[in-house]
Amino acid sequence: MKELMKRNDLEERTLDFARNVRIFIKKLPKSAGIYADGSQVIRSSGSIGANYIEAQGALSRKDFAMRIKICRKEAKETHYWLDLLDVPFSLSSERKLLMNEAVELVRMFTAMVKKLI
Repeated sequence: MKELMKRNDLEERTLDFARNVRIFIKKLPKSAGIYADGSQVIRSSGSIGANYIEAQGALSRKDFAMRIKICRKEAKETHYWLDLLDVPFSLSSERKLLMNEAVELVRMFTAMVKKLI
C-alpha cells in the first residue's frame, strides 16, 4: 500500500486558512454584498494554498519564485476582501483573526521571495 505524502507545515496552514475562511463566510448574514465579497474572499483564500502546491512542483527557481509571489498576492487580496466584508459586531473578532493570519502568510511568502532574490 502506498504511503500518503505528508503535507508540509505551510501547505497545511494554507489549507486550514482556506477552510476557516469558508466556515466564517457561512456564519455571515445573507445579502448581495456579502455574497459578492464572500465569493471573492473564498476564491482568493483557496488560491493561496493552490499556488503554494504548484510552487512545490515548480520547473525552475524562477518559476518557484513567481508562484510564491502569486501566493503573496492572493494573501494580500484575501486580507482586502476580509476587510471589505460587512461583518456583524459579534463576528468582528473572528474576522480580525483571519485578517491577522492573512498578514502572517504575506510575511512568510515575502520572506521566501527575499531568500530567492
